[in-house]
Amino acid sequence: MLDDKIEQRELKYYRLMEDLKEKILTSELKAGDKLPSENQLSLEYQVSRQTVRKALSILENMGYIYAQHGKGTFCSELVHRSRNSRNIAVVITYPSDYIFPRVIQGIDAALAKKGYSILLKNTNNSRSQEARYLEEFLQKDIDGIIIEPSKSQIYCRHMNLYQKLEEYNIPYVFIQGCFEKMKGKPQVLMDDYKGSYLITRYLIENGHRKIAGVFKSDDMQGQNRHKGYVAALQEAGILYDPEKVVWFYTEDRRVHPYEGIRNLISKGILMDGVVCYNDQIAGKVIQALEDEGLKVPEDVSVTGYDNSYIASSGGISLTTIVHPQEKLGEIAAQLLLDLIQNGGETDRKKRILIEPEIIIGNSCRQR
Repeated sequence: MLDDKIEQRELKYYRLMEDLKEKILTSELKAGDKLPSENQLSLEYQVSRQTVRKALSILENMGYIYAQHGKGTFCSELVHRSRNSRNIAVVITYPSDYIFPRVIQGIDAALAKKGYSILLKNTNNSRSQEARYLEEFLQKDIDGIIIEPSKSQIYCRHMNLYQKLEEYNIPYVFIQGCFEKMKGKPQVLMDDYKGSYLITRYLIENGHRKIAGVFKSDDMQGQNRHKGYVAALQEAGILYDPEKVVWFYTEDRRVHPYEGIRNLISKGILMDGVVCYNDQIAGKVIQALEDEGLKVPEDVSVTGYDNSYIASSGGISLTTIVHPQEKLGEIAAQLLLDLIQNGGETDRKKRILIEPEIIIGNSCRQR
């Protein structure tokens, strides 16, 4: 009972703090505006003055508000920009992912030539963590941001933070994906639709007709790779069968692709090829097939995506799609530098698609 009361009290101060912060970030409360008194907030939110003080103390420590003795509490100016900090924030989902070390190398090489340094953050593909970093950048002297959005296929609930970046003239460039409602914003992407179309067509041209697919459902890359797979099947007159598609989320990426393929086999669903979301997933699929007594490529062909170090391991060399990681990083950095130099405008295309290319390995055979 006591624990429940403590938890309720803590939730009240957190909700009050978040509500006031939202009003500041959406400019309902502007720099210099005076906040309601502790008594007024206590009455409005039906909480004790102690709860109000705790919420205000956190906001003051975060830099959102400041107190003037005898006058009250006021909304702070979020950032004081010098526009020459020479710092660029780079936000990625997974720092240990095989893609990003080389993407970061490309970004760093391009920025270092112009005297910029990188502030690296990772979200672990958490949208709430992404929002916290954006809030942090609004209070730091950052010249620009390169960001891989977290779960880009899911509706973005912190659009106001991106709008605030624009209000404060902090340019940003998306890489690897983009939220649906922000498709007009600067971005550098692989042409994932075309890449998956090409590799599915390759299987079809080599006699495959029962082609399964394994795709990630909560990012734009997974959705576009699925669309490319479907397009290639339809073009060849092969009926799309949703029963042959395994979808997985970020949280279950280590288990569900493996279990999903084994489940298809246990249902008696026949397949002679599998198009995988990336090389990492292809490894899980190959393991699942082998554990079911099937050989790659003798019984089932498997394709990857990214041409990573994983693509050539365990005696199998994946047929995969090239991911020019360093080039993507360099292009994103150059686009951001143009935006910084030209006050948010650029002569370059704001949406840059990198052409895919197939690498042929020994993970597929002609049927």
